[in-house]
Amino acid sequence: MDSALLRDVSLVCLAGGVVGVSFGAIAVAGGLPVWVPVVMSLVVYAGSAQFSAVGILLAGGGPFAAAATGLLLNTRTAAFSLAVADVLGKGRLTRLLGAHLVTDETVAFALAQQDPVRRRVAFWVSGIALFTVWNVCVLIGALAGEALGDTATYGLDAAFPAVLVALVLPTLREQPPVRRAALLGGAVALAASPVTPTGVPVLLALAGLALWRRS
Repeated sequence: MDSALLRDVSLVCLAGGVVGVSFGAIAVAGGLPVWVPVVMSLVVYAGSAQFSAVGILLAGGGPFAAAATGLLLNTRTAAFSLAVADVLGKGRLTRLLGAHLVTDETVAFALAQQDPVRRRVAFWVSGIALFTVWNVCVLIGALAGEALGDTATYGLDAAFPAVLVALVLPTLREQPPVRRAALLGGAVALAASPVTPTGVPVLLALAGLALWRRS
């Protein structure tokens, strides 16, 4: 096993764990029972969608509105799944489990590897580790409830996107077409952020793929 890969996975797990604790604490402190964030993390397993859904529920919105928002935010994983389809395996059960582990982080780990075998190992190692850490930490946060508070107050939630950026930097440096596509997508997302709902700028950033195909 590559020690560098294990180190990077550990860092992302640490950042994800902080966010998971925050999510569990926010959900319970807002008035939801402990089982809601726990079951949501096991079944949905999508940080941004979970935060948005809980936010809608705590604001008085209905479950259908919360579910629709989560689906919208997770639309991007459809493209991610196509990008890592070759590493999920061939059996139906294996592909089903693999699809559940498709996240921004696992895709970044997989695509950062050049060798197909290493790509598969990176995906499954990061996927299983992140899924385990996320759910354990959500449970811890939910049990802590109001006693823990919102970790975002201390800026700890910023560790998660920071680590993800660090993961993709090598690919951006080495592959100009990917860099150009990422820059265009980032510009579109930044321009759309002030005028669109949370999560929509990420979807609009997929416009950068058009530039990549022309490269």
